[in-house]
Order: sequence, then C-alpha cells, then structure tokens
Amino acid sequence: MTKSEQIMELEHHYGAHNYHPLPVVLSKGEGPFVWDVEGKKYFDFLSAYSAVNQGHCHPKIINALIEQAKTMTLTSRAFYNDCLGPYEKFVTEYFGFDKVLPMNTGAEADETALKLIRKWAYMKKGIAENQAKIIVCNDNFHGRTISIISMSTDPDAYTGFGPYTPGFIKIPYNNIPALESALADPNVAGFLVEPIQGEAGVYVPEEGYLKKAYDLCKAKNVLFVADEVQTGIARTGKLLACDHEGVHPDILILGKALSGGVIPVSAVLASDEIMLCIKPGEHGSTFGGNPLAAKVAIAALEVVKEEKLAEKAEYLGNIFRDEIRKIDSEMIELVRGKGLLNAIIIKPKNGKEAWDVCLKMAENGLLAKPTHGHIIRFAPPLVITETQLREAIGIIKKSILAF
Repeated sequence: MTKSEQIMELEHHYGAHNYHPLPVVLSKGEGPFVWDVEGKKYFDFLSAYSAVNQGHCHPKIINALIEQAKTMTLTSRAFYNDCLGPYEKFVTEYFGFDKVLPMNTGAEADETALKLIRKWAYMKKGIAENQAKIIVCNDNFHGRTISIISMSTDPDAYTGFGPYTPGFIKIPYNNIPALESALADPNVAGFLVEPIQGEAGVYVPEEGYLKKAYDLCKAKNVLFVADEVQTGIARTGKLLACDHEGVHPDILILGKALSGGVIPVSAVLASDEIMLCIKPGEHGSTFGGNPLAAKVAIAALEVVKEEKLAEKAEYLGNIFRDEIRKIDSEMIELVRGKGLLNAIIIKPKNGKEAWDVCLKMAENGLLAKPTHGHIIRFAPPLVITETQLREAIGIIKKSILAF
C-alpha cells in the first residue's frame, strides 16, 4: 500500500463514514496550492468550502495565531480577556453593525441567528410566545444541527433524524411572489436566506431578488437575515454578496474565511435593538470569542482589504467564466457563478459523471468536488494570480476534453 492508501484505510477503519472524500491525502498547503503525502502538487479549487479565501497558511494570519498562542488561548466568557473587546470593535466597524456575538462554527452562528430572531419576535415585535415563524428557502444549506436540518429540503440531510424542529416556512428560492405570500402571516419574524446558494450548486438568484426581498421584509417588520458563511469575506467579488445589491441585512451570519481557515471562528452581527434581546445566561459558547480567535480574525480581515481580495475575485471570476464557456464539450451544460464562486453543471457522457471529471482533474493536478452528483464547484483561494488561474483553467479544459 502507498502512504496515501494507508492513511485512507485508517480513516475508513476508525472514523465515522459521514464523508466521501476524493482519494487524495493532503499534508501541506501554501497560497492556492496543496501537496499530498507523496509530494504531488495541486491547485486547490475548493478552498475548504471557501474557508481559505486568503490562501493556505497565510503568513500574516499564522503569525497572529502563533504570537497569541504564546500568551493565552482561552479564558471562556466567565472573565474578560484583552483581545475580545478590540476584536468586537474592529469587526463591527468593518461590516457596519452595532454588536457582534462571537461563535466558532457556521452552524453555531446560524443557530445563534435563529435564537435572536425568535427572541426579538417576542420582545420587540409582540408575537405570542412559541408562535414565531421563520421563512427559509428550498435547497438551502445552513449546517447540520437538528434545527437546521429541520428547514432543509434535502432528503440526505434530514431523513432518519426526526422529529424535526417546528417553526419554519419553506418557500422556493429566487421567488418573490412566494416570499410575499409567506410574509402575509403575522407570526413571521425573519427571512433567512443565502445570497447565493452554495451547496445547492452555486445557484445565483436573479438580479434584484435580494433587494426586493429586503424591501418586502421591511414593509412587514420582518428581519432580513443573510447567511454569508460561504458567500461572504470577498468570495463573490464584493466584501459581502449582499453588497452587490446594496442590501444591509438586519442580521449577518459569518464563518469560514473569517479566520482564513486557520481555526473555527464565526460571528453574528446585528443592531443594538436585536442583539440586546439576548441577556446574560441565555446564549453562549465556551470557546466563542477566545483570544486566539480574536487575533486570527482581525488578521484575516486585514488581509482581505490589504490584498484587495474582493476586487481580485471580481476580476478573475469574469475571466474564469469566459474561458470555461469557451470549452467545446457536450458535458458542460451550464456555467454560472459570481466572483470566484463558480460551478459547472455536468451532463453525463458515456457513463462518466461529475465525480469522474473530478478524479481526472486530480490526476492532472487540480482539486474540486462535486455537489448533488452533477455539479462541480470551483472556488480557488482569492490570492491566486491571473497566470495561475489560466494554468488551472487549462487543467480543467484538458480534463473535461479527456471524456
């Protein structure tokens, strides 16, 4: 057995079988590249589901981690620490909100937002206790907790995990009349939406959808809540995907690239009116707001602005879509995306599907992963250069044309 095979066998034998990874064992990353244990180099076109927007092991972010790790890593929120306050000031001013509630993972941040919506509904909107409803979209992906899968329409996500959490209204995505109809219910407190549905296969809504949805929510005194865990932090060509339509969410959910993929850091941002509905003892996290996370997140967000990563994503994304659309292959049914969050819908040919294309790309030195069997997402670290991007496009083209 090769070293890779030995390691994969260890995972298979001792680990839960809740993932189906590509058969590649990675041991090193730098910028837009990763290397496997045999030393083969690849372009990373998944970026840990957009967590490493700033590139693998960005020196500024790693240095912030190392320096803070030498002095203090965790206090819990039972005490103050000297890193959290400065971070809270930095992150709220960076995104334009009054308050932040720090958490660790994207799912935790989504759960936090759900609690905030409901608390606000009872304290501020005057909805009767236990009657608040939250509108969500079909084909959403907000995480894996019981409450979050309760609002999923993906059988793989929810089957066998009931009973489910009540209080969610599911409507079609990118459908304003459906939202308008759901908002007629006076017990609706919030609308939770991904500006672009990532896990659904980079489904980009029609232009104007977010703004119309936001305006409808405002008219009904309903909170507009944006899950930007995957689309935020410069990925789509703006700091936030909502910025494309000038929408400032009532509640903003962030994670993944908030730390540049170095440690789990997530955050929920909102106004004083919403955030102060939560009182001491009503929500928290032992690790949320830890000193390491605070220092790492500041460094990660500084890198985004210093290296103009949003502008890079916008520029390079246009090149990527233009070049991929030029590939003459029956397998390419559709190319879509925004910034450097893109997808190709693959039409099976001679029994070969998206998974086979991904295996061929890996063989040729580029890593990407299928979603829903027939869609391949392409999301390289935003630090990739134009020269590197064009080389990667050459690998994608060569791999698809091999079929």
